Amino acid sequence: MYSADVLLAIVAGAVVGGGLLLLGVAIRGLPARTRPARGRSREDLVRTLTTRTAVAIITGVLVLVVTRWPIAAAGTGALVLAWDGLAGGAAEERKGMARLEGLAAWTESLRDTIAGAVGLEQAIPASQRAAAAALRQPLRDLVDRLHTRVPMPEALRRFADDIDDPSADLVVAALILNAKLRGPGLRDMLTALATSARAELDMRRRVEADRRSTRRSVRIVVGVSVGTALALAVFNHSYVQPYDDFLGQLVLCVVVALYAAAFLWLRRLAKYDLPGRFLSEPRQAGPGVPGEVPSTVAAWQAGRAAQAGRTGTTQDVPLRGRHTMDAGGGPA
Repeated sequence: MYSADVLLAIVAGAVVGGGLLLLGVAIRGLPARTRPARGRSREDLVRTLTTRTAVAIITGVLVLVVTRWPIAAAGTGALVLAWDGLAGGAAEERKGMARLEGLAAWTESLRDTIAGAVGLEQAIPASQRAAAAALRQPLRDLVDRLHTRVPMPEALRRFADDIDDPSADLVVAALILNAKLRGPGLRDMLTALATSARAELDMRRRVEADRRSTRRSVRIVVGVSVGTALALAVFNHSYVQPYDDFLGQLVLCVVVALYAAAFLWLRRLAKYDLPGRFLSEPRQAGPGVPGEVPSTVAAWQAGRAAQAGRTGTTQDVPLRGRHTMDAGGGPA
């Protein structure tokens, strides 16, 4: 066994090293995130906290009984808990592709509905029935907002926030412009956007197919490594006996931490970076009221500010034309 001074020196060195690492991170800083990551649904959280957590706890207890290594038990439990996302976000990528495919199909359905000489207010509720599962709830919320007299541009902006996808921003921006201007060419624009979404979906599917073999290789390497270590601990314990004491557990903790860092790095490399959204700016608006000022009111406010700046007073600028009738005044 090692003396108390040696163990104290090891712990002090680990604490100093961790402090220096945290100091470097604090000085260098972390990259700012434009918006929080997409939250997980309640069903996913319940599934994670019940079945998978129970399996991880049982596996960790079995490893602890067989090897008597707390670090190995904790590492094995964490490995079981994070097995699905071991090689980098396969489930998240599938959800993203399903959302993109549903968006392309909904865009095509909306285009075909508008082609029948139907307005946008009637086409959006009609396209809800054939929508994909990934868009069903955001579309239902959009239709509910339209039924409660929320202005079309604001309802579409909230619809884009619910989907939270850059490709959806392109479609929603085209719909917002059409809702404001009521000009022609919406069908051609939706056709082009649907074609672009299909091309992006095809590209992401090819990338996902290439990454699938890499994920399989990573799982095989991890399974063989962990299985070999457990087999040695059971059938040839004398070979791994140095890991039984406190120092051996510290070394094993370093090994487990290196494995975890490699998995996090691999997950970060495998993440599909989406372009930033352009409809996610915060808007100061009340419930159901768009955060935009009509052009006529904006021009009147600018003229009022200029008049006050020249005269040095705050006297109201007289309203003219339609604004005079809206204010209750008669003609001069």
